[in-house]
Amino acid sequence: MAENKTRPTDDSVTDFLSNVDHETRREDSFKLLEMMAEITGEEAVLWGSIVGFGSCHYKYESGREGDMPLVAFSPRKQSLTVYIMPGFDKYDEMLAQLGKHKIGKACLYINKLSDVNEAVLRDLIKHSYDHMKATNP
Repeated sequence: MAENKTRPTDDSVTDFLSNVDHETRREDSFKLLEMMAEITGEEAVLWGSIVGFGSCHYKYESGREGDMPLVAFSPRKQSLTVYIMPGFDKYDEMLAQLGKHKIGKACLYINKLSDVNEAVLRDLIKHSYDHMKATNP
């Protein structure tokens, strides 16, 4: 079975974020770093190109298993990606109030933080983190 490529590293989160080319995305990344650290009380860890907070172990029915952050983000070329690990099924009301965004299965895509209501984003991140913490002790 293939080894999971997304693993925690000892690389510097600050150095990684400082090297983001897009100025607004870089500034927003540092804001997200501060926001998620405050919400989770966890130290940021670089998981490849993902900035994660906390971790849990998962195992699928297929037998594939590994570790992942409880909540995370990544400054991608096209947008900021916020990883909401439990997905969005329970968050329709929050998403309706969030502002301009797109979603994937567990990814929230935001062009810039000024496009969204930061209070709603904080609530979404907190609910996701609390859910993951409670279901993955």
